Amino acid sequence: MDHAVPMSWLLVAVGVTCVALLGWWRAAYRMTRGNRRRQVRAQRGEDGAADVLAAAGFTILDHQVTAEWSYWLDDAEVVVRCRADLLVEGDSGRYVAEVKTGARAIDPTNPATRRQLLEYRLAFPVDGVLLVDMEERRVVAVDFDLDHTGDFIWDYESAAAS
Repeated sequence: MDHAVPMSWLLVAVGVTCVALLGWWRAAYRMTRGNRRRQVRAQRGEDGAADVLAAAGFTILDHQVTAEWSYWLDDAEVVVRCRADLLVEGDSGRYVAEVKTGARAIDPTNPATRRQLLEYRLAFPVDGVLLVDMEERRVVAVDFDLDHTGDFIWDYESAAAS
């Protein structure tokens, strides 16, 4: 019995492998290039934030500040860390400031941005949270009513009918 693989099958296998590797390489390159572009834009935003914050009356105390906090999953404590761009001080106290660029990221009603700012407010021992909008070059104070957890909105009649 001859177990030799025909040369044509071997060439097809090598060709398919080369095409797959080329596709993987191109996708990885595009992703890396996009990430690099976002990082450069974010770094420019953070560099320019000092001027925007100073014009609004804030002084930068520290960069890339980290807070550690915990929450509970059943009976197990889970300790997590979060990092904010800046710790700043103004006439009315100390704040963590998040520097944002890009149309969606600068919107404090964007769920991802809102959740990030809420986490900062809960995790850091500060007087508030600032969103530094580098597109408009402005500082937005974001506050949360931490004494009130919200109203449960539910249509009882519709729920009962289903």
